[in-house]
Amino acid sequence: MQEILKSICKAFLFYSFLLIFMACESNLNEVRKSNQLEFSPVGEAKDFNLKYTDSGKIKAILISPQMLDYSHLEFPFTEFPKGIELTIYDDFQNKSFVTSNYAVSYSASNIIDLSGKVKITTHDGKILETEQLYYDQSNEWFFTQKKYKFTDKSNVIEGIGIDFSKDFKTLDTQSITGVYSI
Repeated sequence: MQEILKSICKAFLFYSFLLIFMACESNLNEVRKSNQLEFSPVGEAKDFNLKYTDSGKIKAILISPQMLDYSHLEFPFTEFPKGIELTIYDDFQNKSFVTSNYAVSYSASNIIDLSGKVKITTHDGKILETEQLYYDQSNEWFFTQKKYKFTDKSNVIEGIGIDFSKDFKTLDTQSITGVYSI
């Protein structure tokens, strides 16, 4: 009888320990969840169409199927997960176009990250194509370390890594191939 009682006590202790352990594991998961940062936008816009004007003239039109605003985070940003279409007007109202499948604008650093079939077409026929391109708004400067293809009226430059001014007047290429006349 004493052996049966010992077996029952051991089984009771084992199941009690197992039950306590499972309850603690559940609480541990809840504690882990509570320590995670809530990562959701404070605002969302669908079929976004923004016209930027200065002195009564349109300077840019930004169109996107979706815009997500994360301005509440420590490093705020605006995300365009379904891409952008940007039309830029110069002082003579000539249009240039920028498209990408995805874009993020970081307000603290003034950097815009364009990725996925990025294409810039200028009013005078220059075309730049790449998979990722950054734009430094403060310095009005584009740059990438990815493969690119730059086409103008008589030249095609392909390579890896390029920096250039917003008007394409200054180009700094790192690794080029293709035909280029000087």
